[in-house]
Amino acid sequence: MKAEIIAVGTELLLGQVVNTNATFLSQELADLGIEVYYHTVVGDNPQRLEQLLVEAEERSDLIVLCGGLGPTDDDLTKDTVAAHIHHSLVQDEQALARLHDFFKFSKRSMTENNLRQTLMIEDGIPIQNPTGLAVGTLITKEDTTYLLLPGPPNEMKPMFQQHARPLLEERFPQKEQLISRVLRFYGIGESQLVTDLKELVDSQTNPTIAPYAKPNEVTLRLTAKIADEIVGQQLLDELEAKVMAKVGAYFYGYGDENSLVKVTVDELKKQGKTVTAAESLTAGLFQSTLGDISGVSEVFKGGFVTYSAETKARFLGIAPSLLEKEGTISEACAIAMAEQARILADADFAVSFTGVAGPDELEGQPVGTVWIGLATKGQPTIAVLQHFNRDRRSIRQSAVMKGLDLILRAVNKKK
Repeated sequence: MKAEIIAVGTELLLGQVVNTNATFLSQELADLGIEVYYHTVVGDNPQRLEQLLVEAEERSDLIVLCGGLGPTDDDLTKDTVAAHIHHSLVQDEQALARLHDFFKFSKRSMTENNLRQTLMIEDGIPIQNPTGLAVGTLITKEDTTYLLLPGPPNEMKPMFQQHARPLLEERFPQKEQLISRVLRFYGIGESQLVTDLKELVDSQTNPTIAPYAKPNEVTLRLTAKIADEIVGQQLLDELEAKVMAKVGAYFYGYGDENSLVKVTVDELKKQGKTVTAAESLTAGLFQSTLGDISGVSEVFKGGFVTYSAETKARFLGIAPSLLEKEGTISEACAIAMAEQARILADADFAVSFTGVAGPDELEGQPVGTVWIGLATKGQPTIAVLQHFNRDRRSIRQSAVMKGLDLILRAVNKKK
């Protein structure tokens, strides 16, 4: 079954809103074994949408439209699709009841145009909206099925998962489905990863390998098209083993929603270890990144931000003579910062950051020069020299990622 997704909204074309709906729907449809061949964005213009519908029904079995179901005059998706397939719009009683209940509960007066949100295409199946007011429609006309969903992701996603997806599974069961596994890598660029995996990429059939470059990391999506999920998982296991044999040293975790900081925090939790930090260059960014992870207080009690030589000496107790002799952007300073932070916080691990984020040189060191220290309880303290490029923000973010990588490798080493 071939599908395409049409996002409706001038705000998308103007770049005022990012089209995250297409990504979500493509993944959901792929899980159902429905392949998405086209993504299109069209403005709030009925003539252009009509033209697009003519093209879409020639090439796709399922057309999913997002947006244009609201109460305003430019919300014309339902009107345009209904006219295209020569059907009328009718009121859905369940959506109407929800609309009245909403305004009664909120004690607000309802304007007449809100009734537009309760309209659906005649002879279609209503798609109820658990988090909003606009009802959707699933309708088949001749050889084409149309699925109309609202644009706001907080409405569209639950509508699809709770109501539209079960309908599609029931009406369009697929003999084959796509199952995927996402592998995440840090410390290797996309071009190098693809080069190292060239033999596997060139010979891929089923499963397939797709690399995706992200800021400071690379992901691989392994996808198998199968009729039996057990067989599919076996195929993915075999391909993953071949990938790991070549680039496993850079692998850190699985999944679209995972991240290096989450994997690091989870591993610290598993082993009952704690971490702290002393930050100069990153000015608290590392600790803030940790703080984004729920439950991090189990492993992170606090740390230090010591931006100047004076605060490095005062807060961390680093000898002023060391700072004067070696400089703050040095291996010795990074080691001292990490060691003192670990001792003062009584943590198992401590990471330190000192360097030049730019835009100007500092202490004769070029922009992008970064020393990252790692102190481990019972082990010698180390410091690594990095040379990051791009802008100030990217340099600081790259430093944080490298710090997380050092900690994760140290934690795993102590298993």
